[in-house]
Amino acid sequence: MAEISVTQPVEKSTQYPGYNKRLLLMIALGNMALFAVYAAINGIFVPAMVQAADPVNKVANLGIVTGISAIFATVLNPLGGAWSDRTRTKWGRRTPWIVGASIATLLGSIFFGFQTTILGILVGWCLAQGMGNIFQAAITAVIPDRVPPEKRGTASAMAGLGPMLGALIGLGIGTVFIKTPLVGSSVVGGVIVIVAFLFVLIAPDPMAQVQTEPVKVNFRESLRSFFSSLSHHDFRYAFIGRLLLVLGYFVVQGYYFYLLQDYINIAQYGLEPAQGVLIISSVSMGGSLITILLGGILSDKTGKRKVFVIAASVLMAIVMIIPILLPTWTGMLIFGVLNGLAFGLYMSVDAALITLVLPKAEDNARDMGILNIANAGPQIAAPFIAAMIITLLGGYTTLFIWGGVFAVLGALAIIPIKSVK
Repeated sequence: MAEISVTQPVEKSTQYPGYNKRLLLMIALGNMALFAVYAAINGIFVPAMVQAADPVNKVANLGIVTGISAIFATVLNPLGGAWSDRTRTKWGRRTPWIVGASIATLLGSIFFGFQTTILGILVGWCLAQGMGNIFQAAITAVIPDRVPPEKRGTASAMAGLGPMLGALIGLGIGTVFIKTPLVGSSVVGGVIVIVAFLFVLIAPDPMAQVQTEPVKVNFRESLRSFFSSLSHHDFRYAFIGRLLLVLGYFVVQGYYFYLLQDYINIAQYGLEPAQGVLIISSVSMGGSLITILLGGILSDKTGKRKVFVIAASVLMAIVMIIPILLPTWTGMLIFGVLNGLAFGLYMSVDAALITLVLPKAEDNARDMGILNIANAGPQIAAPFIAAMIITLLGGYTTLFIWGGVFAVLGALAIIPIKSVK
């Protein structure tokens, strides 16, 4: 198949024949299913099961589980992308990995649900999350593969809408099945398998039938050039910006369960921590839904990406002050809404910006996988970093301060990008 330049618009009919509304819908549903797994397991089951296994050392143990599993997942994301880049089957490049990784995620989720020890929880979450990251690498590459550059703001909005809805669904499932994590983790794992099969049936790869010739891979050369995309100026700064911004968001979001339990004592408001996580995530998603749709459409119409990403980062940093000044349930709800507005705006545009700085089309999935390290890694490693901040740097208040610092640094990293307005 001929090389495709993802930075210059061409005729959609010849270069992007698979672009249609069904594809946009399935991009949203694919991300929704994946983040339902992440939210249910990482947001509810992991902290609850860690606390049940060892209540005294829950903060440190949660950091260990999420930190080690993050390393495992962030390695598999670009590896999965590189494998799908080099795959040629009669179903296309991405299809085998979307379907296969979804099934592996289900099996890992079921294994996780059986665990009662810290080690078992760690191994189970490594497996489920790692397979989910391979799925994510393949489905993320669909945007630069099949969406014209001038439509990527809209596609990114759909991709960003999926995690928002998925997080709400996952947290809802996690709250309902908090006492039976095996059932809950099996449910969210089953959802991702169903959506994966729907994806390849409803939005099949239009180039599948011409991608049947195997690709010879020089593994030594592939390993040497694995992170070569980071040598490209704009790609490197896009990576840094995303890593810092996502870290700033999830360093707080990843500790909602304990923040609500220990920082504001949510029990005095007649709520359990899991209920609080669901409520605050719901109001946050409400804010995100507004900006995630408007941001993608406006960025396509104006042709500008950087200004939206920088504005979202700065807003997120400012919002981090609210729980410090108002450490109450009301303060957390206000924080949730405004933080959701900021993160929704960011998610709707940043993915479009990133697809426009990819160095080579033949390495789309690998390089999107590298960038997903900056997305998935901080999400899951954030509780590990938060644990160090809480225990070594002054408690829960400093968590919000550092969240704001990371967000500001993320905004500054976007400024040097030259090829995107």
